[in-house]
Parts: sequence; C-alpha cells; structure tokens
Amino acid sequence: MRVKPLAVLLALLPALSLAKPLTVCTESSPDGFDVVQYNSLVTTNASADVIFNTLVSYDEAQKKVVPSLADKWDVSGDGLTYTFHLRPNVQFQQTDYFKPTRPLTADDVVFTFSRMLDANNPWHKIAGPNGFPHAQSMGLVKLVKAVTKVDDSTVKFELNEPNATFVPVLTMGFASIYSAEYADQLLKAGKETELNGKPVGTGPFVLKSYTKDALIRYDANPRYWGPKPKVDKLIYAITPDATVRAQKVRARECDIALSPKPQDVAAAKADKALKVVEAPAFMTAFVALNTEHKPLDNEKVRQALNLAFDRTTYLKTVFDNTAQPATNPYPPNTWSYDKSIVPYGYNIEQAKKLLRDAGFPDGFKTTIWTRPTGSVLNPNPKASAELLQADLAKIGVKADIKVIEWGQLIKDAKQGQHDLLFMGWAGDNGDPDNYLTPLFSCNAVKSGINFSRYCDPQLDKLIADGRSTADQAKRAKDYEAAQKIIHDEALWIPLGYPTAAAITRANVSGYRVSPFGRQNFDGVQAQ
Repeated sequence: MRVKPLAVLLALLPALSLAKPLTVCTESSPDGFDVVQYNSLVTTNASADVIFNTLVSYDEAQKKVVPSLADKWDVSGDGLTYTFHLRPNVQFQQTDYFKPTRPLTADDVVFTFSRMLDANNPWHKIAGPNGFPHAQSMGLVKLVKAVTKVDDSTVKFELNEPNATFVPVLTMGFASIYSAEYADQLLKAGKETELNGKPVGTGPFVLKSYTKDALIRYDANPRYWGPKPKVDKLIYAITPDATVRAQKVRARECDIALSPKPQDVAAAKADKALKVVEAPAFMTAFVALNTEHKPLDNEKVRQALNLAFDRTTYLKTVFDNTAQPATNPYPPNTWSYDKSIVPYGYNIEQAKKLLRDAGFPDGFKTTIWTRPTGSVLNPNPKASAELLQADLAKIGVKADIKVIEWGQLIKDAKQGQHDLLFMGWAGDNGDPDNYLTPLFSCNAVKSGINFSRYCDPQLDKLIADGRSTADQAKRAKDYEAAQKIIHDEALWIPLGYPTAAAITRANVSGYRVSPFGRQNFDGVQAQ
C-alpha cells in the first residue's frame, strides 16, 4: 500500500479541526456566568450571548422578535395567556461536570422562571446577594401569575394584566433558559454556587475555563441545535485599557477589539490591515443623580448641575464628537421620542441662581463615581469625571472623584451609596420600555438598577400604563409624558447617544456590531 505524504493527510482532515481560534479583546471581567443575578452588559456578553439561549430572540435586521428555543407561540385574545411551543430535540451542553439525560423540555422553562419569580422555590431563596435585578425591575413578579407545563414541548405563561412588552422582554439575557436537571444535581450535592462558575446552557459555545482579569476560553458546542459556529474555539482576552485592545489587534494578538476609543477607531480606518465595524447604538450615556442623598433630593439643585456641565466640550473630548448629544432617556430614532423637550444648555449664571434659590449660595460637597477603564458608553472615564468636577467647581460645588473597580461600583451603586455616578444603559430590543421600566420605575429602585433612586407614583403609572396596551399611539402619549417628568425633575444628566464600534483584523468575516451591545459569534471566523 502506498503511504500518502503528510501534507495530503493533513489536507484530508476536517477543516474545522484546523480552524484558527477567534480571540476577542473584551473590556473587563464578568461578574459571573449565572446571568440572572447581574445586569452588566459585560456579564451578558460572557454568558447569555455565547452559552445560553432564550425562548425568543430579537432580529436586529428585521427589527422584530423571532423564534429561538420556542419555534412558535400563541397569544390569547385577552392578552393574558402566552403559550410557547418548544423546538424539538434541543440538547443541553455536555461538560466534565454534567451529562444531560434528556433534551430541553417545558420543565426547564418552568424552572428558569420559577427560580426568579417564586419565593418558595429553593433556588430563589439561595440567590446571590444581587437577587434577580432584571426580573425585579421589569416587575415580572407582579406581572406573571403562573408558568406551567402543558406537556414536554409546551409551556404556558399566564399574566395578571395585558403587557405589550412581555414577549420582547423574553429576548433579554436574564431570560436565558437553564437546565432543571443540572440545577437538581447541584442542589442535591449542596453545590448551588457552582451554577455561577460552571454554567450549562443550550448555546453555541461551552465554557472551558476562566481566569479572572485574564482569559475566558470556550469551545464550540458540538450539540448545538443551530448552525454550527465557524470556529471551534473562542477566547475572550480581558483587556481593560481600550488603547491596549486596539494595539493587540494591530499586533495580531486579538482578532476583534470591543469598545474602542473614538481616536483608535479613526486610526484603524486608515490601516489596511484592520477593519472598523460600526452601528448607531441603542444606548445612552448619563450621570445618575441620587435623589435620596441631600441636597440632590432638591430638583433645583439637580437642574443646576445639568446647567453647569458643558456637554459640548465633554462630547468633543471624550467621544471625539462621535456621539449625539443626549436629551431624553433613549435615542431620537426610537418611536415615542419627545422632540419638543428642550435640552438643558450650558449656563453657569442660571445654575448659580438655582443653587441660591435652593438655599445653597456657596455650593456644597459631593462625590463623582466612575469606573477605571473605558467602555462604549464612556471611552475615557478619567477625563469625563475631571471635566464634570471642573465645571461644578464654577458654581461652588466641590466634588471628589472616586474611581471604583467596575464590579464593586455596580454592587455599591445598586445599594444607593453613590452621589453622582457616570453610567450608561443599552436597550435589548428597541422598545422604549427597555429604558423607562429598569431606570425609572419604583420596582427598579428596589432592585437597584434605578440609579436615580427616584420613585414617583405619577411617573410609575405612566410607565405601567404604557406597557399595558399594544396601541403604540397610546403608549407613545404615556412615554412622552414620562420623558417630560424625567427632564423637568432632572433625574440625571443626559450625556450622549454613542456609536457602537469594534476594530477587527481585515481577515475577520461575519462579525456585526449590535446596536444593543450584544455579541453573536455564530458565523464569525478569522481566515
């Protein structure tokens, strides 16, 4: 028998086995992998976006909700019952620590939501210190009457009242479907905390290892129900400094750099070895004003802070004018955006007058919280905080800057420990309620995501009324009225609507930037 040359033998091997790993430079470490406990986009990117799936997903091109783990669903005429029909033969991931004995069933969906919504569920009682922030802020405990199994492939959600946002909410990362069988295994072994470090989902990639502040390694899921990923290995190289992320792409240490600085984007556009992928972001950068802390409980003080900040200089310095000036909670291409609201201008004298009227002629002391590293919503935290500090000093407000590591900042801010907080929000599906309920509802004060800590019955009712009908014209009226309250009460300092961007090597194909900050590597490869 003739022996074939090595080159020929290698050529006969499956192409995927020789595929180059896809390395992505990310901005920070996730809080964990049990996504329901957290609300940061970094955590969603590392867990929900690659390891898990939801019942439905949001198609960004079509701008509508589409099937995922559920291949169809029915809604009753009164809008109170949603019946989801599960895709057949969806397999959970097989790992060293879990060998599933059955495919996805309605039991897994019931467990996933019972854990978040039912106080008697043992997994509800042993939730982490964060609880279930998204489920709480979105008011699902009050909204969902029951989640029941009809049969193995059918699950029914009964609501206490009609809600136009219910199905879109199920596209969010916190609605990822978990394995009830795996949860039972952990519970019986007394290893509940391992759910946060050893996740099991139905998604395209399986977590292999995680080194905090360094690397996350994933393998392609051979049991994935959808199109097989084009790479067999995915690596997140955690790189907090945005400039270093851009340098790593140039040095071929990374194939994709997330959340680059605007200046690095401009430089990459002139480099033939690189590509820039961009999209208008469904995001808003802002400074939250904690209305539970004096004197920020006074609307005149909050209005004065808005008037004192030179946002034109801020957008030029921090975003290199790549972000639109912000006025309302969500971007102007969103339906119901109220164009009649006049933004706060830059007016030092008027700001001083408002402080005098509020009883603070000599100003006051406060703190500005920010993170140490940049993101798409704040490319340069240090410059941002210093600009605000300098402007507030002009009206007698002495602000100390506190730079806090991202995970600790989120934890402390959710407990309301901050005064002024540089923050940002990314919506998940283009609906205005993606901003209004989590950032301004009373439920969101309890869950900690409402960083303004403002609970107002009138505002809360407008937000709730807007969710209760499918009539978009009626919803728009409620949301326009809500925007006016948010603006007049000056609950935050709106900063900008950024452009979402990533820098890739020229040989990377299939990667798209999501306006919502989500990550999808299913069809991406570095050739």
